[in-house]
Amino acid sequence: MALIGAVALVVIGPEKLPRVARTVGALLGKAQRYVADVKAEVNRSMDLEELKKMRETVEDAARNVENSIQTSASDFEKSWTDATDAALEPEFPSYKHPNKNWRLKQGAMPHWYKARNGVRTRALSGAARVARFRPPRVR
Repeated sequence: MALIGAVALVVIGPEKLPRVARTVGALLGKAQRYVADVKAEVNRSMDLEELKKMRETVEDAARNVENSIQTSASDFEKSWTDATDAALEPEFPSYKHPNKNWRLKQGAMPHWYKARNGVRTRALSGAARVARFRPPRVR
């Protein structure tokens, strides 16, 4: 290095040497950054290849598990149908609630109880309510 520096001082001269040294330093820095970028790209591609291989192994394992589940499910379905065909239980009609009419609203209190105890079963208008509770006329 010292020999190269001495030759550069003689050939270039002391006035231009600092500027040339800066230019050479900048070029060396760019070259080092370029080499580092290439190394990083190569490492990324190697990691990508490893990830692809790992993904393929995981996909193969998932396919194997899926196939084993499908075969066991089909075996289970076959045994289930065999067992249910052998049982042949009688079918009962679906449950239908008696006296179910969606047009009528049934209250919890029976009408006979309401009538006996004086519970109001119909809404009164304002005029009817006033007339009901108005004191009787005296003649």
